[in-house]
Amino acid sequence: NDYQRLQLVELAIGDYRKIKLSKIEFGLPKPSYTINTLVHLHEKFPDHEFVLIMGSDNLHTFHKWKNYEQILKHHQIYVYPRPGYDGGDFKNHPQIKFTQAPLMELSSTFIRNAIKAGKDVRFMLPEKVFNYLDEMNFYKR
Repeated sequence: NDYQRLQLVELAIGDYRKIKLSKIEFGLPKPSYTINTLVHLHEKFPDHEFVLIMGSDNLHTFHKWKNYEQILKHHQIYVYPRPGYDGGDFKNHPQIKFTQAPLMELSSTFIRNAIKAGKDVRFMLPEKVFNYLDEMNFYKR
């Protein structure tokens, strides 16, 4: 659930000061849409610029997001490369910036499936995140 995901993010960030956890979406109407979050952030922090970060696998279906055109009009999107996804129709869009990062075949889906299959994923996650997942028996059969 949302609060357990929040706990996992908090554990992953730890005391790293350059990343801040936000609970802003908990106070917004459900279902949660990225466009609503971005509008709220802009209203609350008008002097800040907000960008999205996503994997190129998510960019592949970005055209299905609510008001994706508005997101592109007002925000840049930084895209992390994923094997097998080149950005599709958005690869040359001026608001889309592909990062130069090593390709890693590691994703939340991969980790969830590995746990379900009984594989050891402790070296793919921060220690506190692994311990929490293990303690709560998440994703195990």
